[in-house]
Amino acid sequence: MSKSQEKVPISILVPIKNEADNLPRCLSSVSWADQIFVVDSQSIDGSQAIAESFGATVVQFEFNGTWPKKKNWSLENLAFKYEWVFILDADEVLPSSAAAEIKAIVTKPAAESDPVGYWVNRHFYFLGKRLNHCYYPNWNLRLFKHKLGRYEKLTEIDTASGDNEVHEHVMVNGKTAKLKSELDHFAFPSVEVFIEKHNRYSNWEARVWLEQSKSTTAVALQTGTARDARLLRRVSQSLPFRPLLRFLYVYIFQMGFLDGIEGFYFARLHALYEFLIVAKTHELKMQRARLQNGR
Repeated sequence: MSKSQEKVPISILVPIKNEADNLPRCLSSVSWADQIFVVDSQSIDGSQAIAESFGATVVQFEFNGTWPKKKNWSLENLAFKYEWVFILDADEVLPSSAAAEIKAIVTKPAAESDPVGYWVNRHFYFLGKRLNHCYYPNWNLRLFKHKLGRYEKLTEIDTASGDNEVHEHVMVNGKTAKLKSELDHFAFPSVEVFIEKHNRYSNWEARVWLEQSKSTTAVALQTGTARDARLLRRVSQSLPFRPLLRFLYVYIFQMGFLDGIEGFYFARLHALYEFLIVAKTHELKMQRARLQNGR
């Protein structure tokens, strides 16, 4: 193998369930990685065969209903060949420039002052259009030394949101920095997909935030970006007209209007998402009150 063809010494982790449509694009973007794990939840659409055709190692995950979820389970149980891991969702794509940037990081002689984790920015695609303002920037910690990072554990209850971490953040024991390369996130090819996903996400939001409303401990123990995001979210939950505020945040404050009609629909759908969280939280409170009253 020539030097130009040498694989980058890093492990890629891709959690999936029925991602046959997305996997070829995703795995093609990380063909330069020496080790790729695809952690599957019993897909029935041929995803496993597609992953294996790209040289990935497929591991099946059995969810117990609460904890751990797929990514944390993978970090605890997979036989990683390298100390650095990059977590990539099946509907995400890394640019070709990422190979050289990541290689420089993972092959650099280690120093005590070096970062142990890196944030990557994302551009969302909605209805086939790249959004340059709505939910941009959108930083996620994805590249880190796998022994030093885990997804936060916010609750042990059943969140009715599936077996994969969605809103949980990676918490690393050490310094972090930011990558120059940016992800393309093909999360919402249709309105139907957006609504299906955000129906599950709103289940998570309502259950987790209602559970955490009993105590400030979970937020107090967090640090840095994750803590700031949680505190901001908690403050926002006490505000009136939250669906309207979510729309104004995406469409006006983030200048989503510059993303055209797709930006308008994206902002409106996020207002609907916020309304679902409000309504589901109220529903759960009523259910708990009835149980406490013995009805």
